[in-house]
Amino acid sequence: MKTEDFEPRVDADGHGFILKPETEAIIGCAFEVLNELGHGLLEKPYENALVVEFGLRAIPCEQQRRYDVLYKTVKVGEYVPDLIVFGSVVVDAKVIDRITDHELGQMLNYLKITGHPIGLILNFRRARLEWKRVVNTNRAKANHK
Repeated sequence: MKTEDFEPRVDADGHGFILKPETEAIIGCAFEVLNELGHGLLEKPYENALVVEFGLRAIPCEQQRRYDVLYKTVKVGEYVPDLIVFGSVVVDAKVIDRITDHELGQMLNYLKITGHPIGLILNFRRARLEWKRVVNTNRAKANHK
C-alpha cells in the first residue's frame, strides 16, 4: 500500500490513476463546499454539505455506513467512515492543522477494513483546501485486471 498526492500521472503499471474521474469529481465538490461555507468550522457541517453537493450532482454517496473490524475472523469493533462515494472511495472530512502520516496511516487501515481501493482526506481548516489521495495498491491492481 502507498499514499500519493493527486496528480495527473500514470501508475507504475502503465495504467492511469484508478477512479481518476470519480476522485476529481469529489475534489470538485469539496472546493464548492469550501467556497460556500468558508473554512474552519467543525467537521460535521462539511461532511453534511458534501452529501448535499453530491446529491445536487447525482453522485452516489453513503453516509456513516458501518463496517465490521475483524481480528482473525472475530468481530472486535466497527469502523464508520464519513462517506463512501461512488461505492468505492472512502472520503474523510477533516478540520485539522495539516494532513500528516497519522491520517494517511489511518486511511490505509480504513481501506483495508472496507476493501475499497481509494481514499480521499479532505482538510477544510484553511481557506485553501488541502487534500490527499490514498491508494490501496493491492486493491487497485486487482481492479485493473
